[in-house]
Amino acid sequence: MPQVETDNAEAATTAESWEDHVRRTFRAMLMSRTLESKLASLYKAGKIVGGVYIGPGQEAVSASLGSCLSWGRDIFAALIRDQAGRTAFGEPILDATRTYLGSIRGPMGGRDGNVHRGRPGEGYPAMISHLGSMVSVVAGMLLARRLQGRMGGVVGAASVGDGASSTGSFHEAINLAAVERLPLVVLLVNNQFAYSTPNDRQFACRRLVDRAIGYGVEGHEADGTDLLDSLQVVSRAVQRAREGHGTQLVVADLLRLSGHGEHDDAFYVPEELKHSHVGRDCMEVAEKQLLDSGMLTTTELAQWKRETAEEVQAAVANAQQEPPPDPYREEWKALSTPGLAAQP
Repeated sequence: MPQVETDNAEAATTAESWEDHVRRTFRAMLMSRTLESKLASLYKAGKIVGGVYIGPGQEAVSASLGSCLSWGRDIFAALIRDQAGRTAFGEPILDATRTYLGSIRGPMGGRDGNVHRGRPGEGYPAMISHLGSMVSVVAGMLLARRLQGRMGGVVGAASVGDGASSTGSFHEAINLAAVERLPLVVLLVNNQFAYSTPNDRQFACRRLVDRAIGYGVEGHEADGTDLLDSLQVVSRAVQRAREGHGTQLVVADLLRLSGHGEHDDAFYVPEELKHSHVGRDCMEVAEKQLLDSGMLTTTELAQWKRETAEEVQAAVANAQQEPPPDPYREEWKALSTPGLAAQP
């Protein structure tokens, strides 16, 4: 095994080996791809109301971030294509199926759909559609914990796309985090298109990671199509933040291998880009990496695929049998403080 991977094992975690960390991250990728394939099928069959946003091509770097964080201690704000990161962080897949299928037993009580789900009390805020805003949310949560004296080695992470990195809230949040030296990791996934707007119409800098210099934070670059490289880079960034070195910006280059959502056929993506390095499918690359290195056997891979398919099918079946919210019995109020609600 190359020395760089041995070194990174220490950076990733002291409780598991580098090989175990890679296997755990890959399994989250596999679960994500299986779950999202099922969700896409349900959407096309008219079983899901609203949009479905899947992340083929983004699983490697997404799962890398989630697997470097600890549920219940750290903070993670996921992107719309972060099912792999959500799974690696610890979200039960039943939370996903219940939310997409409108079950009252889901984390949002059937009141909100698709990717707008979370468990804020456990460091997992629900996503805001204005994607750059999630960086502000995590920065605020970290600052609140500091003021409460509850930091204790906490790392906050937010994942955004190249389009979100051009929003005002993204710039304001990173500037605040840099000044306050918050332990924030911002994963900027450059998937080449902000919906249908290509990179050359979004920003003029040659490399997005150069923005880190302007903010005064540490910048890292990862090959988002490569699991081993993504995990190594993200592990290092999370470790730097956890050790008190301030905000970290990680830029991962890849290609979104689907449309913006299942409603979008991505006709605007040039064929030459699909066949370029960034157009590689990170799942195929990761499978080869693990098999070639001996971290995974073909028998194990086949077993994992069977198990994930069974788990996904069970989660979907479970959510489909559960009731939607009943507006005549709903006691939910818009205000977070019940006493402020208007009395009947």
